[in-house]
Amino acid sequence: MRRMSLNAELVAHCERPVADPGPHPSQVCLDDHGYRAAAERVAASRPPGPLWIFAYGSLIWRPECNAIEQRKALAKGWHRAFSIELTRWRGTADTPGLMLALERGGSCVGVAFRLADEDPVAIIETLLRREVDEEVQLDAVRWIKVDAGGEAVMALTFWAGAKGLDYVAKRPLPQTARMLASACGHWGSGAAYLYNTVVHLEELGIRDSTLWRLQKLVAEEISARIVPGSDA
Repeated sequence: MRRMSLNAELVAHCERPVADPGPHPSQVCLDDHGYRAAAERVAASRPPGPLWIFAYGSLIWRPECNAIEQRKALAKGWHRAFSIELTRWRGTADTPGLMLALERGGSCVGVAFRLADEDPVAIIETLLRREVDEEVQLDAVRWIKVDAGGEAVMALTFWAGAKGLDYVAKRPLPQTARMLASACGHWGSGAAYLYNTVVHLEELGIRDSTLWRLQKLVAEEISARIVPGSDA
């Protein structure tokens, strides 16, 4: 592994206790029935073949479901970017955070996980409960073609081609770095999200040049805020 500028010590400076504010009053969140119905629709649209998911961010290092198999995978026509703004989870209304999504164009190397196929609706529902809150967000849940170890497979992925109020495309990298270095929510900090993603990509031999530049910028942002001899 290459030596990262962003490290666990710097990330620790970004962590702080944050209460979960809950959904925004304007949100109409999915209930149990909504999640089950959504899972059934996604399962019904599934292409033939084994149940695969394509992970490009936190699903790599916190996959939620046990995998039977995993392979390095290439998704052509998509690239990862911090384009989803968070006012919950890893950010707040006062200090918004950011989450990775898949945007059109380029290519993205991630991980394809093959999951057990006994109850695909239940597995998909588990993933939906982790990834989405509202019906409108289901538009960015889709099956995409990936090259998984030389085999073309259709894999379920999340936050692909997202649109809406929380989506901002082509944010300058320095601005992205400032947001990730500052934001923290009840799930942790933006710096930790970036750090864990880059560490696990590096362990897998996946080198994302944009994330590599970003982790350096975030490390510089955090270092500039630390007063020598201070725990703050």
